[in-house]
Amino acid sequence: MALRLTYEDAEALALRALGFLAAEPERIEPFLSTTGLGPANLRSAASEPGFLAAVLDHISGSDSLLLEFAENLRLNPERVGEARRLLAGPEPDDFA
Repeated sequence: MALRLTYEDAEALALRALGFLAAEPERIEPFLSTTGLGPANLRSAASEPGFLAAVLDHISGSDSLLLEFAENLRLNPERVGEARRLLAGPEPDDFA
């Protein structure tokens, strides 16, 4: 049974995901295009609330990207979704 992720674990996973994207131009360029960021402001954006959840959203948005990332870390892909939920906070429906 896998241990529950902490918020700090989720942040660390998202930072690894950002590094994974940044390692290859064909992986980072779609992310930059989607977010409107550029190489010059990527580092400052990384400290903004919601940024790390957006990185995991991007990774999760492509099955092939998600599986490649998870395989690279020998990680169950569901952990990415768990980390994303931790970083993004509760969904609006969670309060109903």
